[in-house]
Amino acid sequence: MIKDVSELYGRQVNATKVDVSLLNNSIVHKYVPIKVNNNNIYCKRCGQKTPVNRCNLPNNNYYCPVCINLDRVTKSIPLVYADEPNDFEVKQPVLTWQGQLTNEQEKCSNDIIDVFGNNKTHLLWAVTGAGKTEMLFKGIEKALTEGKRVCISSPRVDVCVELYPRIKEAFANTSMVLLHGRNPQPYHYAQLTICTTHQLLRFYRAFDVLIIDEVDSFPFVNNEGLHFAVENATKQDSAKLFLTATPTNEMTKKIRANKLSASYLPIRFHRHLLPEIKLKYTKKWRENLKKQKLPKLLLHKIADKIKENQRFLLFVPRIADLKPISDILAKQFDASNWETVFSSDDKRMEKVSDMREQRKLFLITTTILERGVTFPGIDVIVFGAEDDVFSTSSLVQIAGRVGRKLDRPTGEVLFLAEENTLAIKSAINQIKYMNKKAEKLNG
Repeated sequence: MIKDVSELYGRQVNATKVDVSLLNNSIVHKYVPIKVNNNNIYCKRCGQKTPVNRCNLPNNNYYCPVCINLDRVTKSIPLVYADEPNDFEVKQPVLTWQGQLTNEQEKCSNDIIDVFGNNKTHLLWAVTGAGKTEMLFKGIEKALTEGKRVCISSPRVDVCVELYPRIKEAFANTSMVLLHGRNPQPYHYAQLTICTTHQLLRFYRAFDVLIIDEVDSFPFVNNEGLHFAVENATKQDSAKLFLTATPTNEMTKKIRANKLSASYLPIRFHRHLLPEIKLKYTKKWRENLKKQKLPKLLLHKIADKIKENQRFLLFVPRIADLKPISDILAKQFDASNWETVFSSDDKRMEKVSDMREQRKLFLITTTILERGVTFPGIDVIVFGAEDDVFSTSSLVQIAGRVGRKLDRPTGEVLFLAEENTLAIKSAINQIKYMNKKAEKLNG
């Protein structure tokens, strides 16, 4: 039960969860979240329409099925919120990060300061491992110093979990909260919020600055409800910054048409080129998998990496592929070397942590780990890279897991596929194109 009005600042909550004493407070507003039209209902929380016959309840009541995973909203129970007052105590120093930016990073950082200061919408297009997070710091510092409320959001839980300690360390004196569906910690009012894009649906006119990381990633990309949440969670005068290494075609069209401003950084902070993709062919691998066989090339490669104690990620197309592949490997290798991981895996956080803390040599994973996670010094293998689950951006992101740190700026990116698909060709070409641009910067 919410008893502190600060928990309603810029945040919309079901009235049944708010103490009665707050409901009578003059600064607390209520509204009916469901509007009923002739053939459909409109949800004011997620901005989506649903046919009436799919969402009716007894007693002429209706609910929204689209955003039901964030608590059910109905016509009979209002949502409650209070206007964002920016009631923060700014403690010095705001930025506690001591690092240095490269000249290229500094230029992008200055662009970001301008975006936040002038309430612009902007895209930062930077290759994987370019140091996007560090480029945000000075812009965030200025915004926080001015008493603004800032949010960093990502479609992926893993990205938020990895970002949180880094941001916490960089802004040690700022109130901060981490919000995602798997986080048991209760909500509290904070100047700096890190959350999944789904959590933005809980906010209303809250943020002066909103940063969306991995903006081209599922489930954010092409999701009308989450794009509505971005607009709804930000103030009418606010700054929006989108971050990506692999912009969508729609974004690049907007940049070319001067409808979206962009900063571009084609080189990693350590100035080494992106590791390029090696493609090897594996015929009829799926038929052989049904016979409990894996390609010799894959088995030899895994044997070599285990022998050399070389950490890596093995990407596979489908959740259903994880167990049979793991079972075959367990007949030849020590199964304590790895775990399998996928999006709805109850132990996903623990397994990722085990890999990060070097308690596991490798993970067999779906595309859930294609972006936003950094395991220093790893290689990657994509098995079944021709599968249509692997888009061009997905393959570029997977390749981008390799060579991210200065102490091992190179590594192996191996694709095993039945054929050279358009997505594979495009990924190979995109990385080569970025490396040509980086070589020019390197002189």
